[in-house]
Amino acid sequence: MLQSIATPLGRFRLLTFAEGVSFLVILFITMPLKYWFDYPEANKVVGMIHGVLFILYVIMVLQRTWVDKWSMGQTLWGLAASVIPFGTFWFDHKYLKPQNS
Repeated sequence: MLQSIATPLGRFRLLTFAEGVSFLVILFITMPLKYWFDYPEANKVVGMIHGVLFILYVIMVLQRTWVDKWSMGQTLWGLAASVIPFGTFWFDHKYLKPQNS
């Protein structure tokens, strides 16, 4: 369960989830619609949403790097996770999940 969105970490975890879902929707739903069924409109809408979420995610990774003093490795994993399918879910589980859960 995601921790409360009242905390910065909770908001980042929610953003991590949303960015990951939007990426998977693009890869497995809107791209096939665009290229196999000649329906590009869905990709335009979801692509814009994903683009905004992606930019916010990168900003949040950099912010968490600064505030939490993440190592270079953790920062690079956080950034790389955003371009690997299912990567943000792995990153959340590996680095963001509260220790007592």
